[in-house]
Amino acid sequence: MTLIDRTRGVLQRAALAYRGTPHEARLVATAARLDAPLRVAVAGRVKSGKSTLLNALVGERLAPTDAGECTRIVTWYGDGHTYRVVLHPRVGEPRQVPFRREDGAVEVDLGGTPPEDVDQLTVTWPSQALRTVTLIDTPGIGSLSEAVSRRAWEVLAAEEDETPADAVLYLMRHLHSGDVEFLRAFQDTEVSRPNPVNAIGVLSRADEIGVGRPDSMSSARRIAARLSADPLVRRVVQTVVPMAGLLAETAVTLTETEVAHLRRIATQPPRTVEGLLLSTDRFLEQMPELGLTSLERQHLLDRFGVFGIRLASTLLRRDGVTATDLSRDLVARSGLDDLNGVLASLFYRRRDVLKSRSALLALDRLLHEHPVGGSVALSGELEEVTASAHPFNELRVLSALRAGWVAGKPEVLADLEHLIGGTGTAVHERLRLDPESGLPERTAAAGQALARWQRRAENPMTPHELVVAARVAIRSCEGLLADLAAAR
Repeated sequence: MTLIDRTRGVLQRAALAYRGTPHEARLVATAARLDAPLRVAVAGRVKSGKSTLLNALVGERLAPTDAGECTRIVTWYGDGHTYRVVLHPRVGEPRQVPFRREDGAVEVDLGGTPPEDVDQLTVTWPSQALRTVTLIDTPGIGSLSEAVSRRAWEVLAAEEDETPADAVLYLMRHLHSGDVEFLRAFQDTEVSRPNPVNAIGVLSRADEIGVGRPDSMSSARRIAARLSADPLVRRVVQTVVPMAGLLAETAVTLTETEVAHLRRIATQPPRTVEGLLLSTDRFLEQMPELGLTSLERQHLLDRFGVFGIRLASTLLRRDGVTATDLSRDLVARSGLDDLNGVLASLFYRRRDVLKSRSALLALDRLLHEHPVGGSVALSGELEEVTASAHPFNELRVLSALRAGWVAGKPEVLADLEHLIGGTGTAVHERLRLDPESGLPERTAAAGQALARWQRRAENPMTPHELVVAARVAIRSCEGLLADLAAAR
């Protein structure tokens, strides 16, 4: 029986125990959540680029990126058969509200309702990207308004209810003390709440690190790699990925008109273009021979930034580059492909574990806050599922590794982290093999890893914490070998 099936079974028995109470509907909704798309929250400080990144992930400009009133409200973006926006007030029943698209973004008419009286907005939008994940856009922490900042805390560090998000993308420009405090607020060594292995850090606006220079993303990757290896960062996020969010958003929504304007810039000698892009004022005011109006130039700056214009004009100098080619190249260079790969490896493939964790948290809170007849038996069953499910054991060991509770040689701990899925749950990622490696090579590597960790577990000199972790690694290796045997 799968982890999802076991979790669903516990929830169904709990719904029977709470039949006729107000909590029955909550349990039914929690069970239904197991089959819904994974919920990923996008969080970060004010002006960190959350809405821009969300648009890049969706492939459409849905989330407003200005400082309008809707950016102060938690907004859910999910797939559906029709286009609609539902306002959930803090008091009263949800209601559908009118909206329009302004420069691509969804502009919602709150109908006179103050933003502070809105609990959340739910935007339903037919989108292939949203079929596998529901994205939650949160207000920026560190806002001048404490009430606005508090909303992000309510989504990701709820104290009185289950966490609405299954995982989180946290955007940072630098590692601010407020970022660490926020991330630690929903860190837990158990699987009951989001913890470091369910959070990914994004070094947002990475192109600004090099002040728009062509090598800006290379510099950003080096900084992200250092952050990923920093013990403090490792305790709060799984990894750090650099992203040029504005470039990514523009690349997936590129228009033929924009490409035509960029081609005019690309016809100029590289040295001339470099001089033109030394500042935004020079770009807006000089070289009238380009044939671009000030409004068209401002539009390019708003959509691409200096880094994007410089990069796009360089790419367009190659022969035969189409708008599709340019879009693909810009997406790759923005870091969006890398982020999607990390999301697939660490979130989407671990979907069942993350969703089961969220559901079991909801049940655990309910049993403690509103016990009924049979609560003791349900608590025991919940504990059994949590303790015996191997994916949860892997998450516990990963959390212990990130917190520094498991001691050992760096190469040993790195081996352990890979084996239990710390850098991805695919077979080749766990075994640190090439994605194109064959079945015999993978089977041999899994067998060697099993023997290696069996020796460590049986060695009397191995510290107790590492012995416990070794037993989890052994079970992971056995699972790999079983899967590989079935693949034959």
